[in-house]
Amino acid sequence: MQRFLTDYLMINDMIEQALEALRGGGTLLYPTDTIWGIGCDATNASAVERIYAIKERDHSKSMLILVSEAMLSAELPEGVRTLLLGGGRPTTVVVPAGYVDSALPDNLLAADGTVGVRVPRMDFCQELLARFGRPVVSTSANFSGKPSPQGYADIEEALKRRVDFCLPDAPQFRHPATGASRILKVEADGTVAVIRG
Repeated sequence: MQRFLTDYLMINDMIEQALEALRGGGTLLYPTDTIWGIGCDATNASAVERIYAIKERDHSKSMLILVSEAMLSAELPEGVRTLLLGGGRPTTVVVPAGYVDSALPDNLLAADGTVGVRVPRMDFCQELLARFGRPVVSTSANFSGKPSPQGYADIEEALKRRVDFCLPDAPQFRHPATGASRILKVEADGTVAVIRG
C-alpha cells in the first residue's frame, strides 16, 4: 500500500509540473504511447514555434497532436473516430483541423490545413490531456534528421537542455515500446490513404 501511495504521489507531482510548463507556454519532454516526445500546448503558436527551434526542424514538416476523445469534434466521421479509438497499434490520422474542438495555430498545420491526430492509449498521457483540457503537440525527441529515440537513454543531452521540463525516466512513466505510430490520411473523397504502415 505504501509503495502504491508513493508512486501515486510521484506521478501526480510530475503531472502537476508538466501542466505548469504547458500552461506557461513551455515545452515538455515526455513519454507517449509510442516513443519519447517533445510537446507543448497545441493551441499556443509561440510554444509551437519554440519546438521547431528546439528540434531545428523545417516548418514544412508538420507535427502531430495528442487529444482525448472529448476533444474530437462531433462532426468527425464515424469511420475516422473508429480508426482513432480502435484497439491495436497506435494510429495517427491526418484530418482537417476543424475536426478537433480547439483553435489550432497556422504554424502547426500542414499547408493543406490538416493535422495529424492521435488518441493515446497510455494512462499518463490520458491523465495529462484530461487535466490540461487542450491538445498537446507530440513530435519525436530528436533533432531534425536524426534517428528517433527508442528510449530515454537515446535522447541527446543537448536536446534535453533545450526543453523547459523533462519527465524522468521512471518505471511509472514507461510504456511498452511500440515504435512510431502508423499514419493514415483521410482524403477529401473520404478514402483513407496509408502514409506510414
